[in-house]
Amino acid sequence: MKQVLITGANKSIGLETARQLAQQGYFVYLGCRDLAKGQQAVAHLAAAGLTHVEAIQLDVCDKASIQTAEQTIRAKTTVLDVLINNAGVLGEMPQNALTTDTTQLREVFDTNFFGTIDVTQAFLHLLGQAPVPVIVNITSGLASLTLQSDPTWVHAPYKLAAYGPSKTALNAYTVFLADELRAQGFKVNAVDPGQTATDFTGHQGGAVTDAARFVAHYATLGADGPTGKYFSRDAPAGETESPW
Repeated sequence: MKQVLITGANKSIGLETARQLAQQGYFVYLGCRDLAKGQQAVAHLAAAGLTHVEAIQLDVCDKASIQTAEQTIRAKTTVLDVLINNAGVLGEMPQNALTTDTTQLREVFDTNFFGTIDVTQAFLHLLGQAPVPVIVNITSGLASLTLQSDPTWVHAPYKLAAYGPSKTALNAYTVFLADELRAQGFKVNAVDPGQTATDFTGHQGGAVTDAARFVAHYATLGADGPTGKYFSRDAPAGETESPW
């Protein structure tokens, strides 16, 4: 049975991705900052007959928490097939380039960028034992410099000076990570599930099930799958990859 760790997995896209991967036969570790909420999510999935799920306390902004989570999972398995770095924060609003304080920027980057790096580095050994290790970094169209520079883009008015750059940095890290892990057979991609109706977006956007299905697709890549790419559910019509 393949095994996957999803951070920020007690609700929204993370939880629905966990559901869909569990339905596909994966054992799913729900990485949750609040373990009680994670256990509630496990109970919710168990009620639907999905029992190969376990909540793990994991705060991506706390290195000690990450280390403990890695030790907990390593005590249960010698291999991790998939890591989905889903945990993220929007940050306080408004986020104007002229007025957003660097303290606010650092808080967003700690979760969306540095937290992802810390989690990834902590679990590289377990991932490296998988036949085809997969890392999915959840990103956003707001990270795309190409799209943000296009005044006709539907989301062009949304210039979030903390959130957007944190995901732009994550995209860059994804490229470098994929390159360094290519020879080991890793599949590392930045995946944007698109604007989705969750608490994160004020419940504006597409269905959570569709967003999770998009994420799950790139979480289940085989040896012939792409790596070092950026894929978005909101990609321009007819295009498979999205502009960076």
